[in-house]
Amino acid sequence: MSFLIRVQLPDRPGALGAVATALGKVGVDILSLDVVERRSGVAIDDLVVELPTGQLPDVLITAAESVPDVEVDAVRPWAGVLDTHRELELVEQIAADSEHGLQTFTDGVPKIIRAGWAVVFTASEGEPRRLTASFAAPETVAGELPWWPLRRATILDGEESWVPLPWRELGTELAATPVGGPDRVLLIGRPGGPMFRAAEVARLEHLAGIVAVVLRK
Repeated sequence: MSFLIRVQLPDRPGALGAVATALGKVGVDILSLDVVERRSGVAIDDLVVELPTGQLPDVLITAAESVPDVEVDAVRPWAGVLDTHRELELVEQIAADSEHGLQTFTDGVPKIIRAGWAVVFTASEGEPRRLTASFAAPETVAGELPWWPLRRATILDGEESWVPLPWRELGTELAATPVGGPDRVLLIGRPGGPMFRAAEVARLEHLAGIVAVVLRK
C-alpha cells in the first residue's frame, strides 16, 4: 500500500539520504519525492512510499525518526501516485479543452498539491455556489464564507465555525486562492492533514493565476 509521509529534516547534505536509507532498511520503497519548503535550515519534504505487505504505517515514523533531528509531520494513505500531473501538464490539458478547463483544473489540483479534494466557488446573492468539484469533494456545502471575497491565496483555519462539521470531524486542513478574481475561489481540503505550508499556497496561487489567463483566452 502507498503512503504519503511528510518529514521535517535538517537542510544539509546527506540528511535526506539518511532518511531514505532508514526507510530502505525496513523494506520501504520510495516512489516519489517533493521538496515542499525550505526555511531557516529546515527542509519539509513529501515522500510517497510503498509499504511492504503486512507492515503497519507506524514503521514509517519509527524508521524516519531514527535519523537525528528528523520529525514526521504526518502519514496518510496515498492512491494518486500513478496519476500525478505536474503544473505544466495540467495547463496544457486546460489549454487544449478550455470549455471544460475549470473542471480539469479542479480535478488536477489535488494531485499536484497532494490534497484530498478541491471545489471552485462563486457567489450568488451573497450565498456560495459551486462551479466545479473534484472527485471525493464533500457533498456538504459551507453555508457562509466569512473570508469572501478572497484577494490573496491563504491558509484557512479548519476549526472555525463556518467550516461544516463533517470537515472538522475529519481534521481537514484548508487553503484557498482566487481564480482570476476575488469572486471566484478555489478551496482545497486535506482531510487528516498535514497542514498546508506557505510554499504550497504560493505555488497554488501562481498556478491559479496562470490557469485564469488561459481560461480567459
